[in-house]
Amino acid sequence: MTLERLHKVLSKAGITSRRNAEKLILEGRVKVNNQIITKLGIKVDPCLDEILVENKKISLEKKIYLLLYKPKGYITTLLDKHQRPKVIDLIEGIKERIYPVGRLDFDTSGVLLLTNDGEFSNKLTHPKFKVEKSYLVTFEGYISDQNIKKLRSGVNLEDGLTLPAKIKILQRDKKFTKLLMTLKEGRNRQIKRMGEAINHKVLSLERIAFAGLDLGSLKMGEYRHLTQAEKNRLLGENND
Repeated sequence: MTLERLHKVLSKAGITSRRNAEKLILEGRVKVNNQIITKLGIKVDPCLDEILVENKKISLEKKIYLLLYKPKGYITTLLDKHQRPKVIDLIEGIKERIYPVGRLDFDTSGVLLLTNDGEFSNKLTHPKFKVEKSYLVTFEGYISDQNIKKLRSGVNLEDGLTLPAKIKILQRDKKFTKLLMTLKEGRNRQIKRMGEAINHKVLSLERIAFAGLDLGSLKMGEYRHLTQAEKNRLLGENND
């Protein structure tokens, strides 16, 4: 039996935010096992208890949290008019409707999370949380110390100055520069646009870590379920 506070269950079911869920409870608009609840703090078992909001039963499907080693040549959107391969096509045996957490470009490989938990996805993608993402990037040509400094401190793009980034030089010569880049934001095509801003084209790009999760022993195209400890850490689970 897993007991959770009622307002958290309503939020996880996508009914409303935790704060608004508390208001629904105080206003007597929530029933548990046909009993109107008007006090905060009650704990329920979402798998066993019948929970109604304004006399409508809430639907709580099993929450899924996957880490996929995304290959190049797959899109992260669920629909595509060009009929290109989709990352969701790599997932088998999951009946729940899951979707990618954020995005990775068609020609970018690496760590990609998939879930059906909107709260989880929001915590990992909303700019205010500044979740770290690490990439192995190969740029064309020799990137000067001055431009390395720009990448670290912030590059002016059309949508504003990028946040400071961690940059480690792995290899640098006349033909190419290989960097380990760790960002705390996830703008569309951000690293490629950062490279364009300093006149260096991205030759290859792989995300090797996201929110402290790495690829481990996964092979390209493989995926695994997150452990309970990983889920708890990313969700910031507690007893509230």
